[in-house]
Amino acid sequence: DPLETSAVETVEALGKFLPDVDRPNEGVFAWQEEDTDWLALRYDLTAPLARVAAQYRNDLPSPYRRYAMGPVWRNEKPGPGRFRQFYQCDADTVGSASVAADAEICAMLADALEVVGIPRGDYVVKVNNRKVLNGVMEVAGLSGDDKEAERGIVLRAIDKIDRLGAEGVRALLGEGRKDESGDFTKGAGLSHWQAEAIMAFATANYIIENRNYPKRGEQDTDQKEQYPERNEWSLRYLSEIVRDSAIGAEGVEELRQIASLLNAQGYGPDRIVIDPGVVRGLGYYTGPVFEAELTFQITDEKGRPRNFGSVAGGGRYDGLVKRFTGQDVPATGVSIGVDRLLAALRAKGRGAGSSVGPVVVTVMDRDRMADYMGMVGELRQAGIRAEVYLGNPKNFGNQLKYADKRGSPIAVIQGGTEAGKGTVILKDLILGAKIAESATLEEWKDRPAQVEVPREGLVAAVQRMLGQ
Repeated sequence: DPLETSAVETVEALGKFLPDVDRPNEGVFAWQEEDTDWLALRYDLTAPLARVAAQYRNDLPSPYRRYAMGPVWRNEKPGPGRFRQFYQCDADTVGSASVAADAEICAMLADALEVVGIPRGDYVVKVNNRKVLNGVMEVAGLSGDDKEAERGIVLRAIDKIDRLGAEGVRALLGEGRKDESGDFTKGAGLSHWQAEAIMAFATANYIIENRNYPKRGEQDTDQKEQYPERNEWSLRYLSEIVRDSAIGAEGVEELRQIASLLNAQGYGPDRIVIDPGVVRGLGYYTGPVFEAELTFQITDEKGRPRNFGSVAGGGRYDGLVKRFTGQDVPATGVSIGVDRLLAALRAKGRGAGSSVGPVVVTVMDRDRMADYMGMVGELRQAGIRAEVYLGNPKNFGNQLKYADKRGSPIAVIQGGTEAGKGTVILKDLILGAKIAESATLEEWKDRPAQVEVPREGLVAAVQRMLGQ
């Protein structure tokens, strides 16, 4: 079901970026009304959902599925492709602890990308589980409240493995790392065995991705056991590195169930993969986490090729609604960055489309404006975008320039002569432009760029021209 929430929330409802006295605008655009609570522009669509789910928990069905789309705001420094206001499209299920809800979100995300024009093979939905990471931390002796600082350093280090490589991350897990400029970053101070336990997880994605996997349907029963598909092999690998942790084993089993449910619906590892490399946001989520990555290459501002990257992310956040109710309320969902997705479609030549502007009815006589607006009304009644020229009609050339800027396919012209004959002239602006480019094009020879038709046949004639 669609759900629309207010752009303004109390900071208590937003929670995550609650302003303090010294930094009242940290993370969000916030202000304080006189003698009232702090208010802020929403920074995502999930926190408002949690507030609504708690406020109307007795009225909403359970489980409650909702989708929403709208602007959100972040009080951060803008940059290339990074804005203070941007659009998100979210889908969530509140009230279900079943991994089937997580699997449904993953399937919906894959389907949504294909529907908007991202073909199979140009994207992958990656799935991990916070519980697996908790298991890794437990195996490494980093569980417990007293190890929170070390866990934070470890998470940040793992997140940098693509940039720093295995040795760079290993250094950050130990005493620290000195970069090329000589700056030193203090590490987590882990022992050798602790660091190696973490590295088994940090390098899991590299190990998994560099295996050769058979294509779906190519194996017999014995081969499937010896040469499993990617998702099955990922699960086996993760099971091994968290074998001494109950919470880690629980996380792997949840991933196994998700993969099984998706596989039964035809969502194999060519679309949705178990990927230990998904670590962003693991401090926020409580179970499965998802990320949609576009795998095709684009050229950056310096002319270098690079993968487009992530356009969506989400996961299970069972603790969010509890902030309001004090009771456990399971929830899972995903957020799509609409602006990034549109940028991806444009990069692939799929976002711009060939949108046709309105048919423009030109004005040849100010005193006959009612007649011209009558033409516009007839065209609109027929479902055709149309508008009358409202500028100074003295210069007819300016009217055609306006129509060109509007991307208009047709200009409707009726001067005194045409009105006397009961006709209108339809000027094909698209064809006229092509003829102007090259008057010898064979495909345009037999089609005039301008036709005169009876006034009563205006709508039918425009429909024919648009159909061509």
